[in-house]
Amino acid sequence: MSAWVWVLIAIAVVAVLALVLWQAVARRRTGRLHERFGPEYERTVANAESKREAEAELQGREERRQQLEVRPLSQAACSRYIEAWQALQAQFVDDPSAAVASADSLIQSVMGERGYPVEDFEQRAADVSVDHPQVVENYREGHRLAQASADGSGSTEDLRQAMRHYRALFDDLVEPAADQPAAREHHADDAVRDRDPSEERMVR
Repeated sequence: MSAWVWVLIAIAVVAVLALVLWQAVARRRTGRLHERFGPEYERTVANAESKREAEAELQGREERRQQLEVRPLSQAACSRYIEAWQALQAQFVDDPSAAVASADSLIQSVMGERGYPVEDFEQRAADVSVDHPQVVENYREGHRLAQASADGSGSTEDLRQAMRHYRALFDDLVEPAADQPAAREHHADDAVRDRDPSEERMVR
């Protein structure tokens, strides 16, 4: 067999090995991102033109998050925010729309004090999704319902649901161990189950 044939065989073998290695790396990356982001991974993939594009976006979020100095709240700050949320629940009974608007502002305040940038809603959601992937969709849905109400197309029930969705993220942000992996494993349905914003006392 001539030398050039052996060269072609060697090139083919190297190409196959490179492809196998690339596929293994891609599978490992997919598994890691899926484990890290959970339902947020599925959402991002569904909304992207390709899985590669979605995974690049999620990796970008992780890299941006590493540049942020996110910190837990002090005990005094936790207590202050919990009291503020209780006041919002009481306000909801008389003025649901104002209570929801205040809930949105309160969450931004919590995020800001913890070190998340708060200028743009979509960026806020993307940043917080890295640490709180199980409840970030609640945040988006709460914001959507609140916007619908502000535009005059929402109902009192929509506002009630908005408060429930906001509450899911609020609890995660204020929880002392909110950024620990175990705290991120609970599902959004558990976070909002049996909670009514018209109740004046928090169920803790």
